Amino acid sequence: MPHDELSIDLKSENRGGALLFKLRGSLDLATSPTVRAALSDAQQTKKDVVVDLTQLEFLDSTGLGALIGAHRRATEHGGSLRLIVNDGPILRLLTITGLIRVLSVYHSIDDALNDQARLTAAL
Repeated sequence: MPHDELSIDLKSENRGGALLFKLRGSLDLATSPTVRAALSDAQQTKKDVVVDLTQLEFLDSTGLGALIGAHRRATEHGGSLRLIVNDGPILRLLTITGLIRVLSVYHSIDDALNDQARLTAAL
């Protein structure tokens, strides 16, 4: 995807007690306000939010900030934010920044919904 066409495709669906967001495209300076607003709105009605990043092609510091903010809001209100990632650049970014120790990160939707098999940083 050329950088002049960076965009985000955001879909949500109810999955039991959680709201699942599926992101595709780029989570960056241009798209993070949309994602931040959607996550904030969702956290008004659902305590647990799961964000599927497996189709995300690009994630910058602004996008990370949106996810960190959503995590903070969830924690403050007794809920959770869980991320789903593939092996690759997004997982490496979360590992390098140390956010894998702060955020709940999983490889599959089922693991995230059931809060099992959380990924940890490799030592």
